[in-house]
Amino acid sequence: MTEAADLVLKNGEVHTLADPDETYEAVAVRDGDIVRVDSDYEVAFLNGVETDEIDLDGRVLLPGFVDAHTHMQAVGRSLLHADLSDAESPADAVALLRDADTGDDWVLGYGFDESTWTESRYLTRDDLDQVSTERPVAAFREDMHTAAVNSVALSRLRDEMPAGDVETEDGEPTGVVVEDAVEVVNRATEPDPRETADLLLAAQREAHEKGVTAVHDMVRQSHAPAVYRDLDLAGDLRLRVRINYWSDHLDAVTEAGLRTNHGSEFVEVGGIKTFTDGSFGGRTAKISFEYADGDGRGKWVVPPEELNGLVREADDAGFQVTAHAIGDEAIEAVLDAYEDVEDAASARHRIEHSELATDDQIERMSELGVVASMQPNFLKWAHEGGLYDARLGPERRDRTNRFPAYLDAGVPLAFSSDCMPLDPLAGIQEAVNPPTDAQEVSVTEALRAYTSGGAYAGFAENRLGTIEAGKKADFVVLEESPWEADQIADIDVAYTIVDGDVVYRA
Repeated sequence: MTEAADLVLKNGEVHTLADPDETYEAVAVRDGDIVRVDSDYEVAFLNGVETDEIDLDGRVLLPGFVDAHTHMQAVGRSLLHADLSDAESPADAVALLRDADTGDDWVLGYGFDESTWTESRYLTRDDLDQVSTERPVAAFREDMHTAAVNSVALSRLRDEMPAGDVETEDGEPTGVVVEDAVEVVNRATEPDPRETADLLLAAQREAHEKGVTAVHDMVRQSHAPAVYRDLDLAGDLRLRVRINYWSDHLDAVTEAGLRTNHGSEFVEVGGIKTFTDGSFGGRTAKISFEYADGDGRGKWVVPPEELNGLVREADDAGFQVTAHAIGDEAIEAVLDAYEDVEDAASARHRIEHSELATDDQIERMSELGVVASMQPNFLKWAHEGGLYDARLGPERRDRTNRFPAYLDAGVPLAFSSDCMPLDPLAGIQEAVNPPTDAQEVSVTEALRAYTSGGAYAGFAENRLGTIEAGKKADFVVLEESPWEADQIADIDVAYTIVDGDVVYRA
């Protein structure tokens, strides 16, 4: 006699995403695994006395979203500190910082994007001095490569900051800091383990509300790895977390005996994360031409010679490498480094962002088996008159994030949010309705990049990413079909299910 299912989801529109034309009505789950995908009639035979049954009432069931590049602690901070993403001006940001004052030593805000403001400029020390002249204040730009600090924070931290990463005017710091100087602020504001747990649990709730069932978290100088494991042991972690450790932890994780893919069902070791360049927003992405609005050709955060040594060391130690590279020069440097290792394809080394890759570079990625870990939500800056128009000019703006070129070349494509914001449907909306045809993918292609693409990037394609018997029961249920909705970003998530358990119900 066939054993009954623990959970049955029926009367739905089930898209397995294993085959674009494959749809079913129902799914049965037992012990956290999918045991049958079929018609309502067939799956009903697995109903038992203790089977939980959810009537989807025609809703769309998809594999759970895999966010292949995010920063969960930063997501939590934007939820528990000042969320500056809705600010429409410097004055708005100052008001939000004042309102969100928690009484802690630091006043912190996250997520401002000055490119959307009429007064399009970074926040400065003068702005943040309006929040407090007695306590340190910091506001982080959405990309986390640029921040603003007030006079108190500058007084505390200026000596630790590289001079080249502190913006000055007439010899005086403006309060704007970039790259390694931002890391100094990050270290100064690092939460303790208890607060880290609060941040990660808040971020987990946000992920579940957005239909995200697995994340690849980029972690640096944080208590997060230990906290994730504590949450897992306590049964409080209901999100699959792949930890990508920053390169300055390579010696430590190697000595601890960790390797890529070690871990539990909910916490596993990912790769070694490194920068090469910065961002377009901060004019620090390394490009082969002059920025359209001045300020040179960007900068190396990690120069090629250092990157080459790091990639060899990480690869030799059995780690996947996840290298941040946005500008074409940075992408070239990463490909050169990957070409020097014995088998980049089996290691599934990744380029994070890969925004301005040339045709030749995309072809090299295909030949090397390198994964393109990209963020479709970044297309919000690629519209006419937007940030990329100002930084790169119209022609090069249209050559950013050319997702079809990657797919046509056979490059494994994984979508993610970089927590700007953590919202797969918003990213899919951009990928399906981009500024140019060269950036446009179909709804199915975008969904696959956000499910099976992320699973592949994390060596989990045999467990996650599609709805098939034998895979983990990680699902998102949508109120509307993304193939039919006018605004995909506005579709509501009805349920999120992880390992066969409902972790979010609208």
